[in-house]
Amino acid sequence: MKSFIANQRGAISLEMPAVVLFMMIFLLLPLADLAIAGFQFVSAWGALRNFGQYLQYNPPPDVTNTSGWGSRVLAKADPRFPINDLQVVVDGPIKYYSYATTVTLSPMVLGPPVGVLCTANPCSFTLRYSERFQ
Repeated sequence: MKSFIANQRGAISLEMPAVVLFMMIFLLLPLADLAIAGFQFVSAWGALRNFGQYLQYNPPPDVTNTSGWGSRVLAKADPRFPINDLQVVVDGPIKYYSYATTVTLSPMVLGPPVGVLCTANPCSFTLRYSERFQ
């Protein structure tokens, strides 16, 4: 009987599947949701900045009439993150662009029952960006 108590090498082989399953479901899948959301936010923010740089080098010829110019530059935006609400704002001597895009998340694990990322599945967030020119 003492030799069986001293030799407990088989216990880990019985516990290991349960430990791995616990780690996969409760630790790694929620981290994957957060990583996917982070990559989507970083990509959307990069698309907004890239569009702002494009606007810096292609300003409107006339800031009072931007109707034809706006449709031309919106065609250059990243199609994964379409630009909403492009505005050219003139505030005295200061002129700037203001626009936004929407990021849609559909979490696998951290969805509505948990409510960490959002309350609905899928959920969307609006990122706003403005850039000064001239």
